[in-house]
Amino acid sequence: MSGGPLRRFRTLPIRSRLALLVAVAVAIAVAAVAVGSWLLTRSQLFNELDTSLKNIGASDSQVVQALESCQSGANPAATAQRGFAYTQVILSNGGRCVTPGAQPVKVQPADVEVARNLTLHGVSSMTLHDSTTDKGEHVRVHTSVVTVRSPNLNGPVAVSVSRPDGEIETSLNRLALLLTAVAGVGVIGAGAAGLWIARTGLRPVDQLTRTVEHVARTEDLTVRIPAEGEDEIARLSRSFNSMTAALASSRDRQSQLIADAGHELRTPLTSLRTNIELLARSDDTGRAIPPADRKALMTSVKAQMTELASLIGDLQELSRPDAPTPGPLQVVALHEIAETALERARLRGPGLTIDARLHPWFVRAEPATLERAVVNILDNAVKFSPEGGTVEVALTETGDLTVRDHGPGIPPDDLPHVFERFWRSSSARALPGSGLGLSIVARTVQQAGGEVTLRPAPGGGTVASIRIPGAPTPPPETPV
Repeated sequence: MSGGPLRRFRTLPIRSRLALLVAVAVAIAVAAVAVGSWLLTRSQLFNELDTSLKNIGASDSQVVQALESCQSGANPAATAQRGFAYTQVILSNGGRCVTPGAQPVKVQPADVEVARNLTLHGVSSMTLHDSTTDKGEHVRVHTSVVTVRSPNLNGPVAVSVSRPDGEIETSLNRLALLLTAVAGVGVIGAGAAGLWIARTGLRPVDQLTRTVEHVARTEDLTVRIPAEGEDEIARLSRSFNSMTAALASSRDRQSQLIADAGHELRTPLTSLRTNIELLARSDDTGRAIPPADRKALMTSVKAQMTELASLIGDLQELSRPDAPTPGPLQVVALHEIAETALERARLRGPGLTIDARLHPWFVRAEPATLERAVVNILDNAVKFSPEGGTVEVALTETGDLTVRDHGPGIPPDDLPHVFERFWRSSSARALPGSGLGLSIVARTVQQAGGEVTLRPAPGGGTVASIRIPGAPTPPPETPV
């Protein structure tokens, strides 16, 4: 198939291509069967003709008549008629003596060879070949040695017995026409059947195509395709349904994130705008705000700006794709990261006692995000600890990092929601924060292959536990 037809073939609808391929395949198969049948029939018919020639033979009287016709000089063509078989005697010099009423058949070299072998060497032989009569009729010739016993001749002679093969050719031509007609009907039927099968088999694909086009046109991700069975189309439909469900869930989470972010941003922005308006009104009216109140307003403005910066940073962190590896993984010392986070926690809770017992533990993670996760856990403990309270931090020899505070604790009904974005318990709504810290912790720990849990502590408070696979010593080939 050349470049042009091949390109045109590829532009056809898939059902048309399938029907065409089926028709071509059936045509090749039917043609091969038809040609094979015709050749087998032809061979069988000619074998039967050869067998009949061998069985016919020539009688003594026919041979004598043929020889007498030669001696009398009669013209065999004058009395020749179309008959069942033609008999003639072959002479060693290439001549022939034709039986009266028979069609003269052209003598071939093989016939002369049989006659010469008999005359010169006394060897009996035979030949079977094609030839024609003087009138151009195709015949099948069998030349052999016949022993004649008659008063005028007693001995072997070379005799040719011929039969026309026109009937065989006619039958073969009819068979060829019949096979051609059957093959044509078969190819047309195969094309129609292929088109029907293609339409039936591709109906689920058409439905899938219409659904995809509908989703692309309307952005309606709630559409589902019925998937029955275990074939490729059913698996493709289920995959499409899973993909649209995942896209719908992602879009819902994105919308919820935007709504929650807008809600969380509204509070600090409102407070910040109110404080700035008070300061601006004071300047516009010339009525000075008492120094203590002004200092409180400025402190509040700074706190709101800090909260906004923290919220924006958390949003940027959560906006990153949920890839397994947000950055290059390295072998890091979890105890050193915990020690750095403890220093920041002590600055944020100067009135608290932080008791830390850290054993060496090395994990494979992204250092910056892991440090932020540990800082968020410690910030939660500092935020909810009472004034003068104690925060207990431990990194065991088996790699369990626990942070226990003595605050109000988390109600059991709230525990399933603590790692959701923007979720905040009723006791934490009055405290600063965006509700994103624990969500970032859970995401970071999961990306490092670990797990994080929160549970009530005996005697009050909360225990946060982080478990990341690692070892008490770093791998020797990986520098830390």
